[in-house]
Amino acid sequence: MEPIIEIKNLTKQYENGRGIKNINLEISEGDIFGFLGPNGAGKTTAMKLMTGLIHPDYGDVKIFGHSITEDYERAMAKVGCLIEIAEAYAYLSAFDNLKQLARFYPDVDYQRIDEVLELTGMSKYKHEKPKKFSLGMKQRLGLAAAILSRPKVVILDEPLNGLDVEGMIDIRKLIQKLADEEKTTFFISSHLIHDVELTCNRIGVIYNGEILNVESTKTILRNYATLENYFVSEVERNGRLSSSVG
Repeated sequence: MEPIIEIKNLTKQYENGRGIKNINLEISEGDIFGFLGPNGAGKTTAMKLMTGLIHPDYGDVKIFGHSITEDYERAMAKVGCLIEIAEAYAYLSAFDNLKQLARFYPDVDYQRIDEVLELTGMSKYKHEKPKKFSLGMKQRLGLAAAILSRPKVVILDEPLNGLDVEGMIDIRKLIQKLADEEKTTFFISSHLIHDVELTCNRIGVIYNGEILNVESTKTILRNYATLENYFVSEVERNGRLSSSVG
């Protein structure tokens, strides 16, 4: 089976020394892939490169076989994303924000807008304006926007930021539902180890801009008590973290 997302030698280096180096990954259909690493590890840089928001120094990303650098429109045609902060028009209602976005998708009608508001727990706030929303509510609306067009790939950068426990559980269930029932492929970055453990079926550890290892969650938890133990073991084994940590 051909990978849905194929990342080859992806590299982007900044003057401050941060960035990513030679990232190689393959993501299959229906995967919920967790990109796990601390703040500053290179997660957001990688996701901006994956979605064409910035250009790589070298390397490439292919989505459904189409290169982000050479065939951007086809590569992104079936992709929804939420990178960094969930942006919205502050003085439009939640519904009207999604209505503006729906103009770009001929198959998205008002029924679909109501559907994604329901899926993300935002139905009761559909007529309220984001300027009054908490960070968690903005994240929910951002996720509703990301799945509005029924994308086959969803790229989410720290999607659980600002959510309370109930919100985290709701969004986790939604992600798993879409992966199971609609074979939606998710690429999720996070520094929240426990939530990655509960949400993702495959995990890649990134540290100092480099991929340390990629493994299935089941295999990790067969060999380690928790994902946190695995993470610490990986960075210690690769000489990036002093043995005093953890």
